[in-house]
Amino acid sequence: MKAMFATKISMLQHVCVVPLARATRHRSFTVSASASTTGTPSRNLTVSSPTSSSRAPHQSYRGKQLHHLIYKRKAKEIQDFSHLPQAFRNDLIEAGWKIGRSPIYHTVTAADGTVKVGCPLRCSFCATGKGGYSRNLQRHEIIEQVLAIEDIFKHRVTNVVFMGMGEPMLNLKSVLDAHRCLNKDVQIGQRMITISTVGVPNTIKKLASHKLQSTLAVSLHAPNQKLREMIVPSAKSYPLDAIMKDCRDYFAETSRRVSFEYALLAGVNDSVEQARELAELLHEWGRGYHVNLIPFNPIEGSEYRRPNKKTVSAFAGALESRKITVSIRQTRGLDASAACGQLRNNFQKSPLIIESDREESQSDVAVAC
Repeated sequence: MKAMFATKISMLQHVCVVPLARATRHRSFTVSASASTTGTPSRNLTVSSPTSSSRAPHQSYRGKQLHHLIYKRKAKEIQDFSHLPQAFRNDLIEAGWKIGRSPIYHTVTAADGTVKVGCPLRCSFCATGKGGYSRNLQRHEIIEQVLAIEDIFKHRVTNVVFMGMGEPMLNLKSVLDAHRCLNKDVQIGQRMITISTVGVPNTIKKLASHKLQSTLAVSLHAPNQKLREMIVPSAKSYPLDAIMKDCRDYFAETSRRVSFEYALLAGVNDSVEQARELAELLHEWGRGYHVNLIPFNPIEGSEYRRPNKKTVSAFAGALESRKITVSIRQTRGLDASAACGQLRNNFQKSPLIIESDREESQSDVAVAC
């Protein structure tokens, strides 16, 4: 994730693993914030177990007090722990502990109420991928975003989607740690959490082994391997048959249906024939699938166009006629550049140059897709 990152709240995002969280059913929000560029782990009380002395500098009863202050009272600074002895607070500060909130740098509000935000996978239709990649977020940086959104909205976050800016499966440990905290500490139900991926080999199997009751959303965007490779370059390392098998196994392991994200690109992947091909693909690999259609949101410098409503409706109808459950993503935040696929930091127009950009073979390994 880059030094300046943005979070969206129709889902609270992550730049290579910033999660996006939906604060309410009818409201969406995005903020720009500053993050550490070093990636150095910090002593952050937000992710410390309230009862584990190995991870927190306090006894069990103090841990429970801290847990209550952070997650119930929503304290933002250690000095806000007014019920704890001043000496204890000073000890925490001197030892380098902090609570942490990503400071809000800038906000932009769209007409529909959306308030605005690198990824190494660089899908051809996505502005985020054009922004380049610097580092993954740490688990507390992910959690902080949800807490920050609750502060801003004065409303409890009830749904979280781990998705762009970035690829959650490339930062799976932090995602799982943050997922655990959001579920147990922030008390967001597992079934209200979605983990999205464009597909990274072996990671769907690993995620399934944790038997979470959260939804897996896979960015498919094409009904066949050739077209998918054109739209999603990383697909070359993860054949469509392999990803579909992993999705089938995920459903068998967790009993949670897989949702497929499909960005509709005018004249590229939006024909009725391609909808039929997609339906055949899904039927071939099992049941319990859902397709979420996302009409392309325009981005600067893209050759793609948004299909018209008639085309979108025809594509959805072709799927429904073949007994595939379909939804069409409501576009929110379009005029604030906060809609799906537009989430790129305005402060970083040029891709960041990193070692994996210079060495193609290393890039394939690092991205694992």
